[in-house]
Amino acid sequence: MAKYFSKFPKTFYTLQSVPYGVDVVTNIISRYSMEQSFKDNSSVFEKYDVKESDTPEIIASKIYDSSERHWIVLAMNDIVDAQFDWPLDYRTLISVIDSKYTANANTGQTGLNWAQQNTHSYYSIEKRITISTGDFLEKKVQVDANTYANVSVTSSNKTLDDGNQITISITKETKTYYDYELDENEKKRQIKLLKPEFAFALEQELTNVFSQ
Repeated sequence: MAKYFSKFPKTFYTLQSVPYGVDVVTNIISRYSMEQSFKDNSSVFEKYDVKESDTPEIIASKIYDSSERHWIVLAMNDIVDAQFDWPLDYRTLISVIDSKYTANANTGQTGLNWAQQNTHSYYSIEKRITISTGDFLEKKVQVDANTYANVSVTSSNKTLDDGNQITISITKETKTYYDYELDENEKKRQIKLLKPEFAFALEQELTNVFSQ
């Protein structure tokens, strides 16, 4: 982190405790962001699934040989708050869920219990299976509670114009607040990592941007 901020521009800061006192400090509120077209260029990045024990610093050390380059990991994935935009380990996530939903809980019930027992979202699901080939197509649509209540669970066979027979089934399911939070956390595990050979050039660009 120290090396990253060393590239930031300086600014003047008035010291409240010293009359007329002025100091030169690093302007840490400056921001650096990569061009979206660069981040979307598949030739410069590889996909990576964040492991339970991974931090931006650990990944940077493994991929770029320096934990100080963790900012590359964050910038590549538009992560501003590494505490909450980064996937949480399971124990921390459970604690966050419990705290987040405590206000919803009834007497004698924890926030975690409430999240596990109450529905966050409702879904209607249509599945189509081609009997001869086994090809499978699923369409899952989020609906409101009233629509969900009126969804009829059915299964039927149909013959298409090309002679193929398909089985069409309609089912429905719900997702609790607990499962919603787990799913959202899992989505954060899929990140992009800049290929190591581009790391030095990016550092030079950062230096050039803040030296202008």
